[in-house]
Amino acid sequence: MTTERDYWERHARNYDASMRLLGGPLPRMLELASAAVRDKQVLEVAAGTGIVTTAIAQTASNIVATDYAAAMVKKLEHRVRDARLANVRCEQADIYELRFAPDTFDVVVAANVLHLVPDLGRAIASIQRVLKPAGLLVAPTFCHDETKTAWLLSQLIALSGFPGHRRFTARSLTDTLQHQGLRIQRSETLSGLIPIGYVEGAF
Repeated sequence: MTTERDYWERHARNYDASMRLLGGPLPRMLELASAAVRDKQVLEVAAGTGIVTTAIAQTASNIVATDYAAAMVKKLEHRVRDARLANVRCEQADIYELRFAPDTFDVVVAANVLHLVPDLGRAIASIQRVLKPAGLLVAPTFCHDETKTAWLLSQLIALSGFPGHRRFTARSLTDTLQHQGLRIQRSETLSGLIPIGYVEGAF
């Protein structure tokens, strides 16, 4: 039986190409995320091939960058090594089972993953556990229902077996995170073929 992890193991080789197609919102998202992690101890979940990692490493104190797909972690390690980033450690880790002590990180960056996790509450609880008190969650997320174009493109992507579990608008993303106990400190809608809802907040 094919699992969602299998999808990401296979998709690692094509991930950067797909992000070039959908990457319109990325420059502003990386600018905002880099500012949020400045001089902080950071955990990045679902880091993928390291597109976000290499950007935020320019400002963060230290980063532990994780993904649950081994093929993604391999690509991530190559990107970090090629960029000669001494402040990044790469690990394979599941967002539900983060192997870190409570209250470890100043910031958790969860970029473009919250629409993918089957159990959002469990994922948020896992993130909250490893954040220091008043620590920051940075959660930029593709919003597949934000525009008609995004909705149509999302339907086409779904035909490939893309394992999405929820379709956000920027408003429903902030509402959902507030319902999970996040106090929103910053939100911004970043335009693109599929817009990104950029959200920062603390629990």
